[in-house]
Amino acid sequence: MAAMAEFPDKYFELAVVDPPYGGADAINPVSSRSVYAAKRTTYKEFDNLAPSPEYFAELSRVSKNQIVWGANFFNGVTGGVIVWNKNGTAFGEAEIAICTTHKSVKIFEYTWNGMLQQDMSNKESRIHPTQKPVALYKWILTNYAKPGDKILDTHLGSGSSRIAAWDMGFDFWSYELDADYFEAQEARFKAHTSKPVLFAPEEMYNFEQVKLFTE
Repeated sequence: MAAMAEFPDKYFELAVVDPPYGGADAINPVSSRSVYAAKRTTYKEFDNLAPSPEYFAELSRVSKNQIVWGANFFNGVTGGVIVWNKNGTAFGEAEIAICTTHKSVKIFEYTWNGMLQQDMSNKESRIHPTQKPVALYKWILTNYAKPGDKILDTHLGSGSSRIAAWDMGFDFWSYELDADYFEAQEARFKAHTSKPVLFAPEEMYNFEQVKLFTE
């Protein structure tokens, strides 16, 4: 909230956010004991508290359009729907986002189920319990943003949105409250950007601002 207060109305063309949903079933599998037994990764806990109505009001103030993951957990957030079919099991077969740019239902299919990922040849290491694939954010930016847009992510988490925005040349602002997750995504981002590329458009390097935000 303090970070968004720094910006004038409608400063960002698009906000893509994945805030905590609230409730145990948002991050913990509930289907069977065998699911718990199969768990291979232990993540640091975080405050799983859903944002207040004031958060959503401020998000709408600073951005022209919003994509908000966890639509089935929040009341009063309206718009079209993006369904990410992740072919999942323990944590649900799909996830839902509200999108204010349209009123219809759009579906993106990309396997993200435990050790199985759609692109196993470029498998992503998981550093956050609610991590989403970079490919999902690239699909979002391809379909709901245009070159030159300023993108906001108020809950950076694993940094997948940052990597997607960097690769596609978007101006990007993001914030993270947890110092450990911030450092983990910093290491992930640096490892990604250290890989050689055939060419690097000049606009790729403009205005990216990523902050660990503490009071």
